[in-house]
Amino acid sequence: MGEEKTAVEALELRHVCQAYGKKQVLDDISLTVHAGEFVSIIGPSGAGKTTLLRLCNGMLQPASGQVWAGGTRLDGLKGRQKRQAQQQIGMIFQDFCLVEEMSCLQNVLNGALARVSFWRALSGRFPRAERQRAVEALADVGLNELAAAPVRTLSGGQKQRVAIARTLVQQASLILADEPVASLDPRTAQQVLALLRRLQQRRGLTVLMNSHNVDQARTWSDRIVGLQAGRVFFAGPPDAWDEARLAALYGRDRHEA
Repeated sequence: MGEEKTAVEALELRHVCQAYGKKQVLDDISLTVHAGEFVSIIGPSGAGKTTLLRLCNGMLQPASGQVWAGGTRLDGLKGRQKRQAQQQIGMIFQDFCLVEEMSCLQNVLNGALARVSFWRALSGRFPRAERQRAVEALADVGLNELAAAPVRTLSGGQKQRVAIARTLVQQASLILADEPVASLDPRTAQQVLALLRRLQQRRGLTVLMNSHNVDQARTWSDRIVGLQAGRVFFAGPPDAWDEARLAALYGRDRHEA
């Protein structure tokens, strides 16, 4: 299952199908994301966007087809091999997935858990190099002055910045973002996406983002993939997504999406 490909892409899905019971959620999905790309997935509710992201980091196994990340086939991996592969894939969630009572720095340090022994992590005795990496990551997202603050005291935008910093400490090369700004107000959402795009370009990261907001996808993406009823409807650069194509994807005015 861990065989190597000749040409390495950041992410590749080959003829992937997935179903929940009798409901077909993804139907013969083939998709390639190149290293250093920022790709957004759009589409109506129920199109399969969240399921696709969960397949991409090994949270779900496809019913059929193959999922490759960084040259390693993910589907079928178990145990240590799976954890090692997942270490290269960072996740950013709509609800942040932070420990509210921990400080910003402690939450960011959680990105290093795979490299630190259980007992050191449990006691909070992270190596100096990991602590320095976490401090630098907080500075990169503009929160160095809030390192000691409990996460519960932060705004939504600040919490998502902490979550982004955690993926930097994880040293993930691929970031999967599942509706990362859906719970934020428009101004804060733009600030967070601008930060994510800036870090992606500066560090050469690859980002695959689910979004219900077409305008955000158009603004920040190199390429946009539209899902409709579990299949790829169209994939192309933002300027290829004109109003007619968006209307065909959503079956209604896109501003209602």
